[in-house]
Amino acid sequence: MELTPPGPRGIPPLFARLVDDSALFPPGTATMPEALRAHFATREGDRSGLLGVFLCQASRLPELITELIKVKPKQPLPLSLIIDTGLGGVPKAISIVESRSELLSLRMVEMPAPSDVDEVWLERVSEFVPEDVIRVVEPRRGVGWLDGVRKVIEHGSWPKIRCGGVSSENFPSIDEVADFLSVVSSFSGASFKATNSLHRAVRHEDPETGIMHHGFLNLLVAVARCLSGGNVREALSSTDGEALAKEARELSEQACKAVRALFASYASASFDEPVADLEALDLL
Repeated sequence: MELTPPGPRGIPPLFARLVDDSALFPPGTATMPEALRAHFATREGDRSGLLGVFLCQASRLPELITELIKVKPKQPLPLSLIIDTGLGGVPKAISIVESRSELLSLRMVEMPAPSDVDEVWLERVSEFVPEDVIRVVEPRRGVGWLDGVRKVIEHGSWPKIRCGGVSSENFPSIDEVADFLSVVSSFSGASFKATNSLHRAVRHEDPETGIMHHGFLNLLVAVARCLSGGNVREALSSTDGEALAKEARELSEQACKAVRALFASYASASFDEPVADLEALDLL
């Protein structure tokens, strides 16, 4: 087994800054004060190296800033701005964030693409978002959606794949995820982000709904196989946590870096669940 040097706070490089905080989004139910309190507590904790950016809707920026003024953070909050006000609202939202640089550090701007991923629309995204901020665009799954994924990458943005939601239609199939990974990995230097229903490490059936949920460890191992010519669909469909964990442990430092360069992060409304799963699998 090849050993990789630890990342931030001793976190293995495969998992460093992997989990973005989406406590404000379903199925999360936290209020703004609760979400911020938990986020800053996590940043001070032993597993802080797993934690990425804090996600907040553009429509809730005034609320976020009001609460941050009360909190008086030691460092600006690393923020991913989720655009829920339409593309036209992006310049104003970014201006608000940049005017409060003592409270907020804008790292990422995320938004859904229109049903037809239009090149003019993508150009406007590039114009509105500063060059040093990551642009994340989510094409809608459906006929021709992989062409949309390609266009997003070609315009310098990260594509986002939604891995679940409130109904079974929100969950992409194994084939759809595999096809997405194949497209993204075909572009040199491309990265993607994942979101929704990935709070658990390993693929599993939700006992309440009977829906199979994708696992973020499955996705990491699938990306590693995608880059090395392995069986991607087998990794995505596996429910064997021990086997997935063993494969993850045996990745070289170079392979870990390549995996995370492609699979940059995912959003989770829970931080405790991914930590507990990784600890149970002896990966932390």
